[in-house]
Amino acid sequence: MAALIVELSRYMRHRKKYWLLPVLMLMTMLGGLLVLAHGSAIAPFIYTVF
Repeated sequence: MAALIVELSRYMRHRKKYWLLPVLMLMTMLGGLLVLAHGSAIAPFIYTVF
């Protein structure tokens, strides 16, 4: 996993694709939210957002 992060950061620095950083952060946060909400009591409230 760390190798992937290093590879992405090198790619963004080399190709000057800094606009990818907010997109990747948003995708990571949404994925984490869905994983955490899978088995919790607040899952019905989070799923109504989507």
